[in-house]
Amino acid sequence: MNLAEEIQKRRTFGIISHPDAGKTTLTEKLLLFGGAIKTAGAVKSNKIDRHATSDFMEIEKQRGISVATSVMGFNYKDVKINLLDTPGHQDFAEDTYRTLTAVDSVVMVIDCVKGVEIQTEKLMEVCRMRNTPVMVFINKLDREGQDPYDLLDEIEEKLNIQVHPMSWPIGMGKSFQGVYSLYEKKLLLFQASKQKLDDTDTISIENVNDPILNDLLGQSSAAKLREDVELVDGVYSDLDLNAYKNGEVAPVFFGSAVNNFGVRELLDCFINIAPPPLDRETELRQINPTENKFSGFVFKIHANMDPKHRNRIAFVRVCAGIFQRGQNYHHVRLDKNFRFSNATAFMAQSKEIIDEAFPGDIVGLYDTGNLKIGDTLSEGEKGMYKGIPSFSPEIFREVINMDAMKTKQLEKGLMQLMDEGVAQLFTYEMGSRKVVGTVGALQFEVIQHRLKHEYNATCRFAPINLYKACWISSENKKKMDEFVDSKYRHIAQDKDGKRVFMAETKAWLQMVQDNFPEINYHFTSEF
Repeated sequence: MNLAEEIQKRRTFGIISHPDAGKTTLTEKLLLFGGAIKTAGAVKSNKIDRHATSDFMEIEKQRGISVATSVMGFNYKDVKINLLDTPGHQDFAEDTYRTLTAVDSVVMVIDCVKGVEIQTEKLMEVCRMRNTPVMVFINKLDREGQDPYDLLDEIEEKLNIQVHPMSWPIGMGKSFQGVYSLYEKKLLLFQASKQKLDDTDTISIENVNDPILNDLLGQSSAAKLREDVELVDGVYSDLDLNAYKNGEVAPVFFGSAVNNFGVRELLDCFINIAPPPLDRETELRQINPTENKFSGFVFKIHANMDPKHRNRIAFVRVCAGIFQRGQNYHHVRLDKNFRFSNATAFMAQSKEIIDEAFPGDIVGLYDTGNLKIGDTLSEGEKGMYKGIPSFSPEIFREVINMDAMKTKQLEKGLMQLMDEGVAQLFTYEMGSRKVVGTVGALQFEVIQHRLKHEYNATCRFAPINLYKACWISSENKKKMDEFVDSKYRHIAQDKDGKRVFMAETKAWLQMVQDNFPEINYHFTSEF
């Protein structure tokens, strides 16, 4: 099969949501439909061997939340699907933001009881930055939730995107009977709590006025469905595919992931309308997936995925050409060539060696520390892919080593975890104090846990009075030297050696900016 055909077969997307909206459960059910797993594991099951497939870190199993992006590939109806399950918890938002740079579209999960929540709004802003196509799955219809019309209005208002219902719920909570697919003209009646799948409860109904609806649903439910379908058809014309692909219209599906309601309809529609791998931009030019020469970028790094082997894996999104195992590829930032003999594809924690990968695929490369988030690999091209910055953290804590005999382990652990992008490390030029900055407080717990269990190092995090870490630059070297001499107590370096000004308060930062106008203050590392 040629390159263009392989590209058309691929769909690479992320699943995003507010915590507890059911994102990991939906991920599992999509894998179930794709035949990638045989039985869905209860996400918060107490049975040790039955945790959600995509939650592989020890702390995730204990807390029942996803704290790192999982990558899973599977085939469905001759389409190769690359699915990235992201953390919903806002404390791990930066991992999600970076993951969104590696996908071509997104499925957003919304809880029908709680509606659109604050984290959903933030994630939508990130999607809008890149005009990422969004599909919505309104979940948990087996619970008493908000009216479907109200939910659609809320999505349009809060997420600033037009909606287009593709299915419609029949009842809700205790009276929930299933969904009617407006897209396929099918009625879906499911039993609750299914872990395995069959098609016995799917009935094709071309016309909702068919009398068989009365027998299947009862007269009042059938009448309500007919009324809803007529109203929806009157308000929404046919789905504008270009508007969806430009991120202007979101197709909406209703269902209950835990009970398999409406998941197959979402997946069937997704493989038909979601975009295949798209063009990507480097510093030099636009790269088309069909180009013959391979290029891709690192969007995530994970150390110790297998606790038995101290390995470090870089997740690379293939953007153009064909990746081939054992080939020499150019590392643009280091301006060196590297050979990657171990390349893997993922099914959550399980990995398999692959010989080649196509645009849209996610490849895992075993790495000894040469690769960092944002790095570009190519067959000789010099341009770096754009748009994978680090953001200025929200919360800062000083690292206090609790065991002087394990200093080396602590430093190694901190550096490797920072390379993963779980947090940012700033080392003061005066006194070498180390400060960790994160987006949310839960990150400190994760770092502490992983340092202890993966690196045998113990530390505590002491509060420190800091407002912002600003990357600094200036075209005037003399002014920069004056600034550093004047503020030497507050100058640190990030893990890449870039200078950072550590501002203690908002007012003080403003005063320093006024006093040193020749210095540029940056709130992301990409400048």
